[in-house]
Amino acid sequence: MTPHCHGLTGLTMTMLCYTADMKILLVASGAREHAIADALSRSPQKPEIISICTTRNPGLKNLSRELHVGNILDFPWVMEIAKQTKPDLAIVGPDDPIGGGLADLLEAAGIPTVAPKKSLARIESSKSFARDLLQKAIPDSVPKYRVFTSYEPKELNKFIAQDLKGDYVVKYDALKGGKGVKVSGEHLATIEEGMQYAKECIEEGGRVVIEEKLVGVEFSLLSFVSGTQVIDMPAIQDHKRAYAGDTGPNTGGMGTYTDSDHSLPFLEERDLQRASEINRLTAQALLRECREPFRGILYGGFIAVKDGIRVIEFNARFGDPEALNVLPLLSSDFAEICRAITQGTLTEDLVRFDHKATVCKYLAPESYPVSKDQKGTVVTFPPVPKNARLFFGDIAEDEQGLLHVGGSRTAGIVGIGNSIAEAEQVAEEFCRKVQGQVRHREDIGTAALIGQRMKTMRSLRVR
Repeated sequence: MTPHCHGLTGLTMTMLCYTADMKILLVASGAREHAIADALSRSPQKPEIISICTTRNPGLKNLSRELHVGNILDFPWVMEIAKQTKPDLAIVGPDDPIGGGLADLLEAAGIPTVAPKKSLARIESSKSFARDLLQKAIPDSVPKYRVFTSYEPKELNKFIAQDLKGDYVVKYDALKGGKGVKVSGEHLATIEEGMQYAKECIEEGGRVVIEEKLVGVEFSLLSFVSGTQVIDMPAIQDHKRAYAGDTGPNTGGMGTYTDSDHSLPFLEERDLQRASEINRLTAQALLRECREPFRGILYGGFIAVKDGIRVIEFNARFGDPEALNVLPLLSSDFAEICRAITQGTLTEDLVRFDHKATVCKYLAPESYPVSKDQKGTVVTFPPVPKNARLFFGDIAEDEQGLLHVGGSRTAGIVGIGNSIAEAEQVAEEFCRKVQGQVRHREDIGTAALIGQRMKTMRSLRVR
């Protein structure tokens, strides 16, 4: 219990002091952590939030008791703030500090942390570790793959051309901001191009994963995890390509949607059950392999294929934009869920999500992700209606209160409704009222785009 007072003295100060039930340190980089802070602010415990962020994020500034701006990979600086503020627990949002072992330092300082330790975070930070772990624990969830630690042109060519029949994926082994994966037919036109990218990956990171290109429809299932206690969130579909119709270069994610039944229109019940089972088996495998519990968010990236479900990748944290979809639907106490994750007391009854649909459309500078031509230009937002949410990403507020776009994704706009169609309409109407040199994908969450996914799955499974 931490008392706080408002600059008064004597008896008056004593009378106006109040007590916070919980103090939470939030390591942040943008809209994902704005959504986390928003969910924490709805907790009946009214926790104090101390944010450490890469920029002076307007959303985090409004929700935090303290906002520290700087390099979140400067761990001595982060730990100094942690030791000074003495939080009851910490939440680490972005992948880089998680992969770098910030949770290890926080835990060693006696601060329970919602984020896995460095060894466990390899489920995201090392593609080869993840594939090898799943190959041992859940072999039918893994596509055909090989890990190369040296550039062997003949072996590489043979594996791609003969074993994979020229349909392949090249994965940079370590974290690369979600942009380390290249797929034949999309980013790589020939086997030679793939081999060249594989060589670059080996030269830069020491290893590369080459694997079978899967045909199907992708989706995500995130779970709250504490050891072998695994509680799922609503399933989500992400759209990484920059432009309408799933064209253009990959981005951090241009938008996402969830459905009111917590599944997705193109999934069968058994698909979601299998994805849920894989998340649970992965948590168990991590405990066996690393000999300590995973405590945080386990994000399964899946693809529904003709004969079931395969794992594309795992992340060790909330996705961005996925967090923007699911956290507004969380009707139970997020602060209590976080405490339970760190204490090993996580149970089903602590987690409740509204049966509503959400559609998130990300606003980004017009030139994103090709260039940063619009960086610094002013963007203006309309008032946020009750059935929408606005989460700030790469955006800065000046002394006059004007908002300026950065070089990356600007803000996530979330519509909430009884159906995907209703939620999409809310998000689209809001996006069109935003003024500035920003754009969004109008097709995300539309019946036409979802219909394409359903048609793909029907045709695959009929065959």
